[in-house]
Amino acid sequence: MPLLIIPLILYNIVMFTGLGGAAGFQGALFTLPMMSGGSWTMTIADLLVLVALFILFIEILKSTRTGSSSVVDHMLSTLVFVLFLVEFLLVSGASTSVFFTLMVIALIDVMAGFSVSIRAAGRDITMS
Repeated sequence: MPLLIIPLILYNIVMFTGLGGAAGFQGALFTLPMMSGGSWTMTIADLLVLVALFILFIEILKSTRTGSSSVVDHMLSTLVFVLFLVEFLLVSGASTSVFFTLMVIALIDVMAGFSVSIRAAGRDITMS
């Protein structure tokens, strides 16, 4: 199962239930004062992108596996990207830069997965 479905589900939960309150994805989770005198604020959107990037790392590690299950996983990752794309184009609440960033992360997962698999398969071929 492609793990990038998790950020898609989390985004939809926040978008459709309004868990972030009136500010939605821009609602602050916490604010830390910095030594420079400024303050750093972590929003729901920032956290969602960080979670997606961590999951992308795991997905790229998963793509180094060989076997028939990796082909199915790549196909399902492609389906997740298509779901992101369709939702981005058709749902007004998904037409945000946060959702677009998540969609690009899903696209990178698809491209990296196929690239790593093709590269690994090329090393597995022996010439006699």
